[in-house]
Amino acid sequence: MTPDPRWGLPVPAPAKLNLFLHVLGRRADGYHDIQTLFQLLDYGDELVFRPREDDAILRISGPTGVAQEDDLAVRAARLLRRAADCRQGAEIGISKRIPMGGGLGGGSSDAATTLLALNALWGLGLSRTDLATLGAELGADVPVFVLGRSAWGEGVGTQLTPVELPRRAYAVIKPPCDVPTAVVFQAPELTRNSPPMTISGFLSSGGRNDCLDVVRRRFPAVGVALAWLGRFGEARLTGTGACVYAAFDELADAQAAVAALPTGYLGFAARGLDRSPLLGPCWSDQEGRPR
Repeated sequence: MTPDPRWGLPVPAPAKLNLFLHVLGRRADGYHDIQTLFQLLDYGDELVFRPREDDAILRISGPTGVAQEDDLAVRAARLLRRAADCRQGAEIGISKRIPMGGGLGGGSSDAATTLLALNALWGLGLSRTDLATLGAELGADVPVFVLGRSAWGEGVGTQLTPVELPRRAYAVIKPPCDVPTAVVFQAPELTRNSPPMTISGFLSSGGRNDCLDVVRRRFPAVGVALAWLGRFGEARLTGTGACVYAAFDELADAQAAVAALPTGYLGFAARGLDRSPLLGPCWSDQEGRPR
């Protein structure tokens, strides 16, 4: 697929995993300082964009149960138009594959793809750095998708250092529940005192997910999913969940785990990516500016 939003072709919005998540402390503004490692996946949503003759921003298709005004892709389009003092409009179509409420960054990725695509469609010429800064206003996960690299994340998750990771495949499972991120981070029992670590420290000794105990206690279906997937490999929670995953050397092994899923669970197998498909040659030059 050649991503060219000017002709209404599908544009990818990849999912992500958090390979670990340490909560270092609560900030004065109520947010938390964290450390995490974002792994992009070769699985995700697809969006189409069509220009309009007026200045309307309309979602022509999208996720069931999400109002147009609440959709992060629509909000991203309107934010970009305001920030660039743009008078153009667009229609946005979203084909959802990423499970919602699972900690895979689907809404954030849709927003990032929208920023990149409409920047090109409207000829605005903003850099990826500009778009990432703008995207952070929508959510802490948006910048990693805009910049398009698997990355070490610090601060609230927006201070990013690109990382090349070992080639792995993943089985990703969505249990029959949603986990609101705010519920987890507001939980009084959440530990908030993990010491800072380095990238090399994680790559040599690994990390954990500080949200796991809170999520497993408050959302028992996540614990059930972890136990089931643990029969195939080491099962871990991504972000605040609800999705869990296991890493494999071969895609076929990840696919075999997903094929055995019990009724009521969603799942998919995917390869990890160091670079987003939105870093292809028709999307950016060496300075990161969309063509």
